[in-house]
Amino acid sequence: MRPYELKGMTVIETGAKIVGEVRSIEVDCSSWKVTHLRVELTDELVKILGYKKPFLGHIEVMVSVSAVKSVADVVNLNKSIEELRDIVEPQLYESQKT
Repeated sequence: MRPYELKGMTVIETGAKIVGEVRSIEVDCSSWKVTHLRVELTDELVKILGYKKPFLGHIEVMVSVSAVKSVADVVNLNKSIEELRDIVEPQLYESQKT
């Protein structure tokens, strides 16, 4: 699978709940390996994880590839929602850094 094919894929946690959609990937340029998936969270997951949804826009988080169980038609994670709270890295944009 090519990296660009991941964009737009649905991300699902171990309890079969939809986490969100892959927006892009992060690559370590020194090793040329994918390190993280940038995932746009669903509105439901934004609430569950305790983030404040911006009036316009969405919340994106970085999910380490070590949390990915498999990739086929969807990206399956090997983490539950509770475990995601500890491993996701929220992306804050300048407008959110107050």
